[in-house]
Parts: sequence; structure tokens; C-alpha cells
Amino acid sequence: MRNITLSNGKEVEVECLSCALTSGLIEPDGGVVFESEYFHAHQDVAYPIKGLIIIASKRHVTCLDELTDDEKIDYIKIMSKIRQAQREVLGIEYVYYFYNEDTTHHFHTWMVPRYEWMYEFGRSVESVRPVLLHARNNMNNIENIQYVMEAINSITKKLNE
Repeated sequence: MRNITLSNGKEVEVECLSCALTSGLIEPDGGVVFESEYFHAHQDVAYPIKGLIIIASKRHVTCLDELTDDEKIDYIKIMSKIRQAQREVLGIEYVYYFYNEDTTHHFHTWMVPRYEWMYEFGRSVESVRPVLLHARNNMNNIENIQYVMEAINSITKKLNE
């Protein structure tokens, strides 16, 4: 078991954060953005950045090559659909995609949008960690959380049309 601090300041103790989220044990702020037979998409629970979506497999696997062919097809379709909604609904021009296999929980991809305020941290992949930490440490206020929640509602509505 490990302790995880969510963006809302709540601490949870879980064996696997992705399993807790995809099973409904932990409800992400704003709820489920999109769900399929194989994947669960939600606003990132650790960093309050509008449109930062996580796509997590429902099955506990760690590597892309462990996905079945049906899961791989579903994954690409969901990622494309979410990206289109990010652009159309939230006006997000650029996104960084991250997936790593040495995570402490299972297969998931971060879809990290780029906003103007982020460029003060740089323009490369190296800037993402400082951006995430800045958001966690400086953007956990009522105004920004409301902004993030409105974005979650808008993107969820678009994805479930």
C-alpha cells in the first residue's frame, strides 16, 4: 500500500491508483470523462491542469505490448477522440503524451496540454515536471479548481455525445 496525495489535498492509501480509479474505489474530480470496455479516462487526480487527461487500462498490465489487439485499437480510438475534444472544446493546440513502463501502477497515458503560462518553464519535454509541480503547489485554489471542473464537464459532454 502507498499513500497518494490527490490534487484536492485528500490523501488516499491504495495498492494501485489506476485500479482504484478504474474500479470506482476512488472517484476522480469531475468523474469519468470517457469509458470503454477496456479503458477509463479521467482528469488527472494529482495535478489541477485543465484538460490533463489520463487514459488507464482497466486490466492490470504495465506495457503496451501486453495489450490485446482489441485493446490496442480501442486505445488509439479513445486517445484520438479525446485529443479532438481537447482541441474543439478547450482550444488546446499542443499536447504531450507520456506513457512509462516503470510506473508503480498500471498502463496509463498522460495527455498533458500545453498552455501559454507553461512556457516560462521551457518548451521541451523537460519542462513538464516543473509545470506539473507548479500546478500542484500553486494552482490548488477555488478559482482554478472551478475552471478545471468546468473543463471536465465540457469535455465529458463532448466525448459522450
